[in-house]
Amino acid sequence: MASEELQKDLEEVKVLLEKATRKRVRDALTAEKSKIETEIKNKMQQKSQKKAELLDNEKPAAVVAPITTGYTVKISNYGWDQSDKFVKIYITLSGVHQVPTENVQVHFTERSFDLLVKNLNGKSYSMIVNNLLKPISVEGSSKKVKTDTVLILCRKKVENTRWDYLTQVEKSAKKRPSYDTETDPSEGLMNVLKKIYEDGDDDMKRTINKAWVESREKQAKGDTEF
Repeated sequence: MASEELQKDLEEVKVLLEKATRKRVRDALTAEKSKIETEIKNKMQQKSQKKAELLDNEKPAAVVAPITTGYTVKISNYGWDQSDKFVKIYITLSGVHQVPTENVQVHFTERSFDLLVKNLNGKSYSMIVNNLLKPISVEGSSKKVKTDTVLILCRKKVENTRWDYLTQVEKSAKKRPSYDTETDPSEGLMNVLKKIYEDGDDDMKRTINKAWVESREKQAKGDTEF
């Protein structure tokens, strides 16, 4: 029975109760009045509960992150050079500049960094470099995404110090890089690109050519330092 009907019944019982004079009739009306009041109370509680459930159902559903498709490719090819303030790592990934910014993530510690590029052409790419040769400034380090390239900038904790190797492992293995950046840091990158160019396929060679042209243009404009 609807709450409105119960309310009308209650009002009518109250009227009858006021007019009743015989005890038996008054007792019966009083019992009926209590019964109706209890039903009204229960109805109100049910209504409040349904309203609360409705509000809960109207709350936006939790956002579920899309499942990353494909598989993760470990990045092994890269180049690096340095300036007085930074150690710069260059990773070539075709189309990386077209993915959302949040899909390119780099995490730094004082002696390491790891790169994760998600959902690039149906795959994810990762690169982890531990045991850097020397400490870096986590706060001062960053990344830049350029055309087909991710540039990782590791801020040297001690500026104006030369890194002969990128990691302690390279130093222990005595695998000294085949290029020299002592006189001109940009020359180190050029030598790295030349080596990758010689070993790379046609796509890699086109990428290297583009990077070489851009680097020379920057040198011409005096924009050689980050």
